[in-house]
Amino acid sequence: MTSIKDLARHLDISIGTVSRALNNKTDVSQETKSKVLKAAAELGYVPNQAGRSLSKGKTNVIGFVLETDSEGMMQGDLFFIRVFDGMQSVLTKRGLNLVALLSPSNVEPEAYLQQIVARRFTDALVLSSIHRNDARINFLNQQGMPFATLGRSLVDGGQPWLDLDFDGVVEDAIARLTQKGHRTIALALPRNDLNLRHIMIESYRKNIAKAGLQLDEDLMIRISPGDRAGVTLVHQLINMPQKPTAVIYSDHILPFGIYRGLADLGLTPGVDLSLIGVGTRLAAFLTPDLTYYRFNLFDLGVRIAEALLTIMDDPTAAEGRPVVRESVPFTFIEGQSIADLT
Repeated sequence: MTSIKDLARHLDISIGTVSRALNNKTDVSQETKSKVLKAAAELGYVPNQAGRSLSKGKTNVIGFVLETDSEGMMQGDLFFIRVFDGMQSVLTKRGLNLVALLSPSNVEPEAYLQQIVARRFTDALVLSSIHRNDARINFLNQQGMPFATLGRSLVDGGQPWLDLDFDGVVEDAIARLTQKGHRTIALALPRNDLNLRHIMIESYRKNIAKAGLQLDEDLMIRISPGDRAGVTLVHQLINMPQKPTAVIYSDHILPFGIYRGLADLGLTPGVDLSLIGVGTRLAAFLTPDLTYYRFNLFDLGVRIAEALLTIMDDPTAAEGRPVVRESVPFTFIEGQSIADLT
């Protein structure tokens, strides 16, 4: 690979002159700049971006932190790929690159984050799988690292956040189910420490009461991790003393297991058990058609990147103007997975 030294030797000029010409400095003549650029193209010179970034105190890298356990990845690769696509469409225009940082399941999330920050190879971070009381938020504030979160926490660092409207999903789902005569509605929940779980529980309790139904705590079920979570959930529901007629969920992979679990028992989705929750285009592979809520994940990624750039450009944004904090709306997709019991 051709270096600045090679260019200087080839042109018989100093390394400093070559460097200043490549960086379009005003103290180098246009004739010299042209000669240097022409030689760089002919000899295949590629600038050392890492070195240049370090000299400026920047890496031009944005890190997106993902927890690699099955529930931390929650929505699966399709979910995050679309979010990444949206983010990169914004970041590329600013000469920034997005990298996924995989927090391993055998390391505490805060400890992993401390390692990342200590290495200083990112200019900013996006955190996902937000915990109810997320210590990572205070840590990043203390380190002065710009960051945004995909989700909310009781810990408020003044950072930008965007959160999918799971409160609205549960509210709308209960309203639709009760309109069709359902009175025993289960709620499938993610792991205990995720704030998403608490948002869903609060919305479920509120809207069950609003519908005039009796709250049964046993109907709020923590789903098991892994690819067979939906299958396991079906057996739990079918074997309950008061068998639910419907279930609401937040993980778009779950209905595939539910369909499989029902089929194994000779039962039919939308007849023997109704289901409604979050889905993606993968739902088109299910028969009968799934009734679900879809979020525009590309637009979500765009908005996260825009929110992050705001505080990177102006670290005092939280003091000077409103920081982006938005609940992302859903689109309802009508299907055939809800039975009409009226």
